[in-house]
Amino acid sequence: MFYSIYPRLGIVLLIGTLLLALWKGGVAERIGACLNVGNGFVTMALHPFLNPDAAAIATLAFDAIAAVGFLFLAMRYASLWLGAAMLFQAVQFSLHAYYLVNTLSPDVTHAWINNFDTTGINIAIILGTVSVWRRRVRTRVAPAATHGVSA
Repeated sequence: MFYSIYPRLGIVLLIGTLLLALWKGGVAERIGACLNVGNGFVTMALHPFLNPDAAAIATLAFDAIAAVGFLFLAMRYASLWLGAAMLFQAVQFSLHAYYLVNTLSPDVTHAWINNFDTTGINIAIILGTVSVWRRRVRTRVAPAATHGVSA
């Protein structure tokens, strides 16, 4: 299925992002990571069973669902990483729409943009997870540090 190591590395990054978000992330990070993994794996699972035209439409539909999901998360949790993930997902949707409307078959340019964009979404989720994780650690450490000080 994959002729290069880069898609395999992308899958490892996708799963690693999900595991990190589930382990150390907050609610928004967990939902965002699940949304991203769901979009990726449903799209990959359906492609072998659909003809190329139906696969392009299904990919576009799942990208739209993920973009709306990130939009709702961004409106609900209002964090910078969600805005970045939403914008990256919008680029993903635009890429697939461009190739669908112009009846182009995926080429090397499509692969590069698609992989760069998916990596951007994963990095945004990772940065959001690390941010929540650090905030959680700081709130645990701050009361312990001031606990020994008497007035």
